[in-house]
Amino acid sequence: MSVAKGRVQTVTFESQALRGNRLGDPHVRPLSVYLPAGYEDNPDRRYPTILMLSSHGNTGQSLLNWRGWDESLDQQLDRLIASGACEPVIVIIPDTWTRLGGALHLNTSALGNYGDYLLNEIVPYVDANFRTLAEGRHRGIMGRSSGGYAALYHAMMNPGMFGAAADHSGDAYFEFMALPDIARLHRNLMKYNGLDGLMEATKLNGAKDQAFYDTISILTFAATFAPNADAPHGFDLPIDMETGALREDVWERCKLFDPINLCADPDNAASLRALNELFIDCGMYDEYNLQVGARLVSRTLNRLNVPHTYEEYPGGHRGTHYRYDVSLPRLARALSE
Repeated sequence: MSVAKGRVQTVTFESQALRGNRLGDPHVRPLSVYLPAGYEDNPDRRYPTILMLSSHGNTGQSLLNWRGWDESLDQQLDRLIASGACEPVIVIIPDTWTRLGGALHLNTSALGNYGDYLLNEIVPYVDANFRTLAEGRHRGIMGRSSGGYAALYHAMMNPGMFGAAADHSGDAYFEFMALPDIARLHRNLMKYNGLDGLMEATKLNGAKDQAFYDTISILTFAATFAPNADAPHGFDLPIDMETGALREDVWERCKLFDPINLCADPDNAASLRALNELFIDCGMYDEYNLQVGARLVSRTLNRLNVPHTYEEYPGGHRGTHYRYDVSLPRLARALSE
């Protein structure tokens, strides 16, 4: 049986927030918007929106790519909407790639103002150019891994802007998530003759091993949470480059952004409490130990009487886009009410 198909419209978007960013990444980028089946047929109908944020090392275009034994995001939406499992919804799929693989979708002087780009530029653009229900209660935000982290972060920090949020395997409990890779950071950087060599390697097409991916992930972490305009590359490393030992001062700055600490703030908890839907899940075998962080976030939310749904499933960190089958219908339903 054929499935009624939506349409992905991709435009060229010029960002003032990203212009002149320190890494020299483009400020003119593709912006994709998924429009559900029937969008053109009823010019008076308006739709709720969901801002979809990608994981580190990926970006909006990758969510729309063909995948073996899997569905692209638009195929998944087509199936869910056609089956009646999901209300029709507009999905915003931005490009947030950086030379370090991402910026956790936040503002940082070391990488660029990606929070402003998303919330102050892209969201208003979509509201102005597509038939959205342009109110916070009809707007959602979701993502996986660093995208899940950012979804939870922006829902907390921007009260009233979103009516629903989903955090899939989002960064949390930095002690278990980040410290293992920080302990290897000195060794991995030495393979590139230090930070300067690694930063040069990000400009080149060539062989990349696991050490490269582990290293740029931690560098993105440090560049986002410990920016320093006077440092050689605009951020402080979480280790001493002479000994490889942890720099406690930088580590403490990073931990301020841990969702376990952020969710405990009364104002942030109040923002989450105001959502119509908050969904959090994680694979119970997550390779980055994020299931521990997810449990602690959920425990904190329970203590503060923040309504939410928390689920664990038998999986790891990768290959979990099928979990959008659970979150997309929940968010679309909450945003349509």
